[in-house]
Amino acid sequence: MRLLLLALIVVGALVSTLYAEHQHGAQHQHGQTPASQTPTSQATVSEGTAVTAPTSPAPRRATMQELHEMGGVPRGWKFSLPSGGDVARGRELFVNLECYKCHNVQGEAFPEVTGDAKYVGPDLSGMGGHHPAEYFAESVLSPNAVIITGQGYTGPDGLSIMPSFADSVSVGELLDLVAYMKSLTDGGNHDHHHAGPRGEAVAGPYRVRLVYAGGGHQHDHHQGHDHRAASKTSGHLMAFITDRESDEPLPYLPVTAMIQGAGKAARTIQLVPMVGGRGFHYGADVSLPADTRKVTLAIGATTMAVMGASAERYKKPTSAVFDWQLDSK
Repeated sequence: MRLLLLALIVVGALVSTLYAEHQHGAQHQHGQTPASQTPTSQATVSEGTAVTAPTSPAPRRATMQELHEMGGVPRGWKFSLPSGGDVARGRELFVNLECYKCHNVQGEAFPEVTGDAKYVGPDLSGMGGHHPAEYFAESVLSPNAVIITGQGYTGPDGLSIMPSFADSVSVGELLDLVAYMKSLTDGGNHDHHHAGPRGEAVAGPYRVRLVYAGGGHQHDHHQGHDHRAASKTSGHLMAFITDRESDEPLPYLPVTAMIQGAGKAARTIQLVPMVGGRGFHYGADVSLPADTRKVTLAIGATTMAVMGASAERYKKPTSAVFDWQLDSK
């Protein structure tokens, strides 16, 4: 009888312990901090010295209901790589990983490269200002996520020749390496980065990016008194319009562009929905005059049905003004 009573006491104690652990875990699962723990900005402790976590964009708050409704993330959520990487340490890591053997960086005195130059990586000179930090981080961890098509960039299997460094660098080292690559803003001559004038603006509920690709002017040489008119080459004006919160493209908007030049009457053109190599945008084939000074983008009320809390969001017309300057050479 005593043995049975003792067994019941042990079982009861075990059940109480399991229940307490379950409640403690449930608090963490729902984002509640136990009273005995205080959130801190210290990330790790190394040799008795506190290391401050890298700074990140200002935090945003979301309810559990919002997370469930938006597929597990807040509206407009996008992963942002923490800042705080050290450029000097990143350059040292760039050398230690021998990245310079495949990637040229103008102005850097890296060790001389000898051997087979059949396979090379893209020139990184001036690349820092053309790509976000997350793009560089992905290329280091997963080179085949985006495969750049270029001579020597891929192997016989069609995949990137760059190896993955996911198992070679720590998170801190990755931040340093990305900081170094982001610092490379000088030098380079990347044709795909010079698509013509561009601008970005926020107008009402929209985020607008305006790009003019190609086109320009070709002036014929004068022969005697024969003044032949300048011939125009075709260009393409593109307006990328997304929701300023979710960054999702909006396909049902009436969009016009008013083009103003120096001392000339303004010209208005209709931009229509298009899909091309750059993705969805509102565009028109047009040659902008070399003296273009301003482009005003007018966005009318949406023609699509909008449900829920956003029903009135896209009904008010708005506009975005871009100061413009074409290269007339």
